[in-house]
Amino acid sequence: MTIRPECGVDEAGRGPLAGPVVAAAVILDPARPVAGLADSKKLPARTRELLAAEIRIHALAWSVAAASVEEIDALNILQASLLAMQRAVAGLALTPAAALIDGNRCPRLAIPARAIVGGDATVAAISAASILAKTVRDAGMRALHERHPQYGFARHMGYGTAEHLAALRRHGPCPAHRRSFAPVRAQLALFA
Repeated sequence: MTIRPECGVDEAGRGPLAGPVVAAAVILDPARPVAGLADSKKLPARTRELLAAEIRIHALAWSVAAASVEEIDALNILQASLLAMQRAVAGLALTPAAALIDGNRCPRLAIPARAIVGGDATVAAISAASILAKTVRDAGMRALHERHPQYGFARHMGYGTAEHLAALRRHGPCPAHRRSFAPVRAQLALFA
């Protein structure tokens, strides 16, 4: 009898004022562990990139999915994050026995799911998902920077830094900004 493994699930990009929210699901291979897994926010960017490549090579299955700015604005950021997680789990090439979700809320899944607060720092599969989600989202924000360099997305990844807020005041929102987030909504009123 084969025991089906669990997948780890995490998202990146709940807090920023721009860009999608990205989630990943990863089923690690116990026979091919990836050394150095940790909460993606605690790792330097170069280390995250190297680990992401290792995860893609050594995991039994992995999937990355997103919820768009439009979905974030229509649903709210929590529901959009859960939707991205659903999509990531659904995209796995293997069906896991269960999903271990970073945080305190679980998306609706066809398999059992358990929320683990701080799981991205304590559960290897969730750490792996955290790393994939963050590297994919950061790459997307760098691409967005190429289209809208005036906002500095490659530097702050859409978070509400002083630089970003100043650019938002100077240029108004672009299509990548989340209209439902208060600082963006305030600028929309001024630029309307």
